[in-house]
Amino acid sequence: MAPALAARYAGQATQMTMLCLPLFSDCAKNSRRAAGWWVGRRPQDKRPDIPMINQALTQAGLNLIQQALSIYDSDLRLAVCNAPFAEMFNLPSRLTTPGASFEETIRHLVTRGEYGEVDDPETFIRDRVDTARAFQSHYVERTRANGRTVSIEGGPLPQGGWVTVYTDITETRAQEQLLRTHSEQLSEEVLKRSEELSATNRALAATNKALMEARRELTEMEARTRLTTEMMPAHIARVDENGLYTFSNKRLHLVMPGRPTSILGTHISDALGAQAFAKVQPYFEAAQDGQQSTFEFTHEASSRRIRVVFTPDPLEPGVYILSQDVTEETQTRTALQQTRRREMAAQLTSGLAHDFSNLLTIILGMQSKLDRMALGTHAEPLIHATLQAARRGGTLLNRIADITAHRAWQAAPLSLGPFLKDLQTLATPSLPDGISLQVCDETQHQLLIDEGMLQDALLNLILNARDACGKTGSIRIVAQEHQKTWLQISVSDTGSGFSEQALDHALDPFFTTKGGEGSGLGLAMVYDMTKLAGGDLRLSNTTTGADIRLRLPLRRADAVPEASLILLVEDSPDIRASVREMLTDMKFTVVEAASVYEACALAEGLPDIALILSDISLEGHETGVDLVQKLPDLPLRLMTSLPIDHPLHEKARALVPVLAKPFDADDLARFLGHGKEQK
Repeated sequence: MAPALAARYAGQATQMTMLCLPLFSDCAKNSRRAAGWWVGRRPQDKRPDIPMINQALTQAGLNLIQQALSIYDSDLRLAVCNAPFAEMFNLPSRLTTPGASFEETIRHLVTRGEYGEVDDPETFIRDRVDTARAFQSHYVERTRANGRTVSIEGGPLPQGGWVTVYTDITETRAQEQLLRTHSEQLSEEVLKRSEELSATNRALAATNKALMEARRELTEMEARTRLTTEMMPAHIARVDENGLYTFSNKRLHLVMPGRPTSILGTHISDALGAQAFAKVQPYFEAAQDGQQSTFEFTHEASSRRIRVVFTPDPLEPGVYILSQDVTEETQTRTALQQTRRREMAAQLTSGLAHDFSNLLTIILGMQSKLDRMALGTHAEPLIHATLQAARRGGTLLNRIADITAHRAWQAAPLSLGPFLKDLQTLATPSLPDGISLQVCDETQHQLLIDEGMLQDALLNLILNARDACGKTGSIRIVAQEHQKTWLQISVSDTGSGFSEQALDHALDPFFTTKGGEGSGLGLAMVYDMTKLAGGDLRLSNTTTGADIRLRLPLRRADAVPEASLILLVEDSPDIRASVREMLTDMKFTVVEAASVYEACALAEGLPDIALILSDISLEGHETGVDLVQKLPDLPLRLMTSLPIDHPLHEKARALVPVLAKPFDADDLARFLGHGKEQK
């Protein structure tokens, strides 16, 4: 009869747990908030709002239950308990208040002798706390120090923490003992029924064992799945129909810096922030209505470009979320798109430019002939004006050729401080005496930049600022790292600023506010340069004049340490010997390979490699681009004689710095960050 009675009371405790789980899952999930709501608030601060009334009603209902009940959250803090819990264990009020520590409660019970004589109290307490942290469902019966016997059944909550039900079964045990004492008086039928029940219990125990094994396998599978999602370089989550997170792989802060890590039970608007949620809200609402969507938006707080996929849950109301940081991908895509647009523009204008150039040549020749003829003083101004217009047309053709010619952003290590000082020296003679030029470098590292393109762009902006200032004023150039994503170079002046029309159209080719004095291609060329690099250009007015901000992808390129080991990968023995000599002259130690296979073998056996310098074209079917993907953890730079429009060259530039052949020792030194101007 004992197993039957125990099973019956265990079933009652299970029913009690199942009744409490739905009611208090929110309590456990928000225990921190519940603790803060009740603890430390003055009586006059407690307003009789609806949540407080509901909680008071719930607490009153729990106090009417004869069994003791407690709920602790995942931080081992008390979320809620009833009066029988305090009475059963004679606990002080501080240990029955939401937020009370589980460890302090155990320590109080040990000190009071609840568990009898304990040889090492601290070890006993620590073992109980460790067991609670790895909480699993259980049912146990324990005889207390006061002689009373209690059954204890606990079950975990989906959002963390657990609920436990305590039942005093002293009287039940006494009845079982009485039944065992008088078992000889039981009838044969009762004994038969007891044997059948025992057999049933044994079958049930076998079934329970199978269920426990299935549960163990399921738990392991869930742990592997969670580990896999937490290793993904993306944020994976699910929200319910109310917009509350029910699952997260804790990667939101990596995709959107500054956002919280633990977001279970948090509303999506609070987790993402107001600005980001405003951008995703239409897609989220569409997903709640059953429509999947994929989109991108810019997270203003971090300047990151985020790609998001909302997928409706097919089983129950809710939405699955996948979000990735695609900032670098977007920068590379922008650069490639700009290159394609420029190629198309070159194709459309090349024929026109050729014919127009021939016409200008004829016009210049005829006007020069007319200038040598004695046509009178009234004809000379007309001839000179025609010649000047034709020459301006030739200049315009050259500018069109510059902006449509096939160029590529070829980045190399550059220290902006010396670069800006040289720019100041170069540009100052072209400024009137009343206009000053100031430069300021706030960056901390060498950066990968196309020095020639950047110099052309900044000179263009300086000359525009000069024209805006007139005879007096100041021009200021500031370089700084912006949110660890962009190199931002600001060019501001004290001129008249941009008009509303200029703010809208200044980046359009041929737009000018200088009348016949301007070509309208200056800012367009600067914009073209930033797009080739994968960046952006922003125009605005300040209280003192105009402000132009170039944003280029931030790519740090610290110099290779002197006297370090470099792996040189080159399939041509002659070129390999030449480059090796350049490197050894710079005091580097060099090891050599001719293929991707040899390079990978050397990289695996030599842990001290500071840099891999590889050609793109190598022995075998694999290339230097493949080497970048096979050795992602080692610094690697490429060199090549392939044309800049070759697909491999374009793909390589999107991954690592590329040095074009032919080059000399000075070019290589600058590429490695050891050029004289980099010191």
